[in-house]
Amino acid sequence: MNLVVLKVGGASTGGVADEVERLRGDGSCVCVVHGAGSQISEEMVRRGLEVRFVGGRRFTTPAALEVVLDRVARVNAAICDSIGADAVSLEGDAVGLRAERRPELGLVGTAVPSSPRAVKLALAAGRVPVVTPLAEGPLNVNADEAAAALAVGLGAERLLFLTDVSGVFHDGELLHAIDADRAEAWIDECRFEGGMVPKLLAAARAARGGLAAQIGATAVVV
Repeated sequence: MNLVVLKVGGASTGGVADEVERLRGDGSCVCVVHGAGSQISEEMVRRGLEVRFVGGRRFTTPAALEVVLDRVARVNAAICDSIGADAVSLEGDAVGLRAERRPELGLVGTAVPSSPRAVKLALAAGRVPVVTPLAEGPLNVNADEAAAALAVGLGAERLLFLTDVSGVFHDGELLHAIDADRAEAWIDECRFEGGMVPKLLAAARAARGGLAAQIGATAVVV
């Protein structure tokens, strides 16, 4: 199976249907994993809840988890609607996405390679599973990590990040490729920040697992 795991951000769902159509037109099966970061933060602010990140992960209290569950469900529904009848909505925690608990971050986990049966059945039926970034518990997991964990666990050929930027920039220059070791070294040197950090780490992890990993126009290689 020529499987592509496509990770989309909650703010970049507009082009997901076109990308899914393009990939399927090329003969690939597609599994979508999405985030909802901006929507979650906006709703937490509206409710008067503290928005705090540690190493790219959202510190998640029980009250924050309620917001996460609500907002990822809304984004999931919007993505499924845009893809159409072939989309299958799947909640990561319900289908068996696994994670190692990070108690210092609250109700948060680090996603580990998983191959949920519901995802495999949807793919085998020619459908497009659309998976929320939640793990058993439930635990809030970083969507980039969740996409990489699913890609490795399912034995995908490629992990693609559909973002609202062209790719990975360094010193103002768009990189066509970056070595996984160098990406991690530059992260340690604080040359990247914000949402690009977990994307690069997830892409490096996938590349070391034998997958072709790409963030926008930038390939992450080993």
